[in-house]
Amino acid sequence: MNTMPPEPNNAEQEINLLELVQVIARRKDIIIKFCVIAFVISICYSLTLKKVYTATAKLLPPQKESGGGLSALLSQAGGLAGLAGGGIGLGGSNDLYIGILKSRSVAYAVIKRLDLQKDFNAKTLEGARGALEGAVKFQAGKDGIISISADSTDPAKAALLANTFVDELGRRSVQLNLTKVGAERVFLEKRLEVVKQDLRNAENDMKSFQVKYKTIKADSQATVAIEGIATLKAELVSKEVQLATLRSTMTDENSQVKSLRAAISKIKSQLGVMSDGGGSDVIPSVGNMPGLGVEYTRKLRELKIQEAIFEQLSKQYEVAKLNEAKDTSSLQVLDEAVVPLTNSKPKRRLIVLLSTVTAFSVSLIIVFFQEYLSKLPPDDAQRLNEIRRLLFKFNKESI
Repeated sequence: MNTMPPEPNNAEQEINLLELVQVIARRKDIIIKFCVIAFVISICYSLTLKKVYTATAKLLPPQKESGGGLSALLSQAGGLAGLAGGGIGLGGSNDLYIGILKSRSVAYAVIKRLDLQKDFNAKTLEGARGALEGAVKFQAGKDGIISISADSTDPAKAALLANTFVDELGRRSVQLNLTKVGAERVFLEKRLEVVKQDLRNAENDMKSFQVKYKTIKADSQATVAIEGIATLKAELVSKEVQLATLRSTMTDENSQVKSLRAAISKIKSQLGVMSDGGGSDVIPSVGNMPGLGVEYTRKLRELKIQEAIFEQLSKQYEVAKLNEAKDTSSLQVLDEAVVPLTNSKPKRRLIVLLSTVTAFSVSLIIVFFQEYLSKLPPDDAQRLNEIRRLLFKFNKESI
């Protein structure tokens, strides 16, 4: 036997729908009152809100380089220059720049520059930072462009706030980029000052010796020995500079550090052989040269060494400055924030519309609930009255 209940026909469905409409029509006064009250309150509320202006700046982070003229120049300059050219910079990661913009250090810098702690009525920097996070929005688009949007009741301040974030991002990215490249430049700069003075001393010493003993010229074998020692000495200084740079960011257990230390030890060993004796017959050591020739050769060797070191470090110093300048200008500003002419908030029409629609929905729930209560069976109505009595009694006793 088929025990399934019969499906309601279209007439019954229509009657049910008409009953719902009848309920709404019967209690339309409640619905209209709710909607009118919400409409009036939302209008009054929206009019009390201050106008908010939004200014937007757009940035293009540095893109990944495929190499070219700069890479070729770096490869010609030697070991440290190659180190300087490889892997330096923040790259083109948008998430990295968004993270910098959201950092505490950047927020504090912006707050102090614009005195936002007073504008936000914040007692602490952290409190002002919380207010600032609600006023600024950072977004990275699929096209790789970063947008910085700032809100303020003053249109000029909105533009200033967005542009200040752009400026602070540029400063902080330069500082981070130059953590390594700047250290190399400063180290080379100090080393060059010492080398310049040593070179002057060597030149003056050679000049004084030649004036005192007239002109003495070393033979071809001594010249070869001196040039070989100068080349090794320059290479030693270059390796030492490279090692000092690596050790500022890496431990002694790093493979590159170990390799450089081994190379330095080998060069020192070769220099010891060439300078103190035991050299080959083709390139004699300084100790095998007699008399004034030995003294002249030593002074000439010192001069050649200082010249070679100065030339090598000068090349590397120029490359370090080039890298520093390149990193400084890597962040490009596509659009600076300008003073907005129209406000972006509040959207008064939307506030009024949403409030009215919400009030209409709530009023429908209320009238249907009232209709449900009015049609309760006598037993359920009695239970409901008992619940009301108990609740009222509880509230009265608690008071």
